[in-house]
Amino acid sequence: MLSYSLRANAALRTKGGSAFERSDSRRGQSGVMLSMHTQPRFDEEDRAPREDAMAALARNDGDSALECGVNIFPPNAIDRRAVNWKGGKAEVVQVMSCDRTEFGFRAPFHLLIAYEQGTRRDGEIYVEGLPASKLREVRRRLTFVPAGHEYREWHKARAPGRIAYLYFDPANLLCDSETGALATPFAPLLFVEDLMVWEWAMKVAAMVESGSANPRYCEALGTVLAHEIVRLNAEARRSNLPLRGGLAAWQQRIVTTYIEEHLADPISLTELAQSVRLSVYHFCRAFKKSFGVPPHRYHNIRRMERAKSLLAEPGCSVTEIGLAVGFSETSSFTACFRRVTGSTPTGYRRSVE
Repeated sequence: MLSYSLRANAALRTKGGSAFERSDSRRGQSGVMLSMHTQPRFDEEDRAPREDAMAALARNDGDSALECGVNIFPPNAIDRRAVNWKGGKAEVVQVMSCDRTEFGFRAPFHLLIAYEQGTRRDGEIYVEGLPASKLREVRRRLTFVPAGHEYREWHKARAPGRIAYLYFDPANLLCDSETGALATPFAPLLFVEDLMVWEWAMKVAAMVESGSANPRYCEALGTVLAHEIVRLNAEARRSNLPLRGGLAAWQQRIVTTYIEEHLADPISLTELAQSVRLSVYHFCRAFKKSFGVPPHRYHNIRRMERAKSLLAEPGCSVTEIGLAVGFSETSSFTACFRRVTGSTPTGYRRSVE
């Protein structure tokens, strides 16, 4: 068992009534305790022997949760603005540090996280009910944390980034927007992409950043966004049914996330198959049914997509890019790149320049 404590950002206190009935952007601090013995252990690097910085970020239970937003440590590494409305709240957090920053939350409210900017050098995110993820390219991704679930994250950014946190009273998200049936329990979602939810979340975030948000207008935007979240949840539940002979949506998410996190590494078919509870034989058949190519070819395609993004940036040689995507020899990298894209790395770089 590993447990530790730290002073984290406290949250936006309210005076009676709904927990979300006023705007506030003040910072504060409070101590919270988190036991990690049942959760994945995050990287121990950078844990200096500072008693007041060895810490856990969020287990906000009971009434205290009504007063709390996402806890962030260290608090001086971020700037946050918030707007509250009846039944909801939105925060825009500017992460100004590229050092390790930690986040945590658990409360009786739904939480939608929209990553406006974000390429990480390192990091990990955990949402209760899902495997932890180390995905590094999170820009325009969405994470949904249902009420009562725990969310914890740490990362080291490549550049300052911005995150929008949107909180919803579960009473406002009870019904399926199409059928009127109860949509609960909501499923946790990690790093999904959905254009409609993204656009409405950004409208709310823009109002927060303007510094002159009209709470009634924010409430209207929040209502529309709540319906989109219900729709997204319903689609996620339906998509968890597997294609005939293919992988279920949850299996696809696990294997594609694992591949993205290990583009430069050899990937074992046995490990991939075990992660989605299939034999290697059935996994390979189901993977090709879902993605149209075998796992090894899919891995190479994703490696070459990563290489293309690196080739579009000045400053890295072809040899360095080949090493970055897992090729020890430039000739092997060039051959694979030509096979997948129809062009050499040098030719592709010239075309994008």
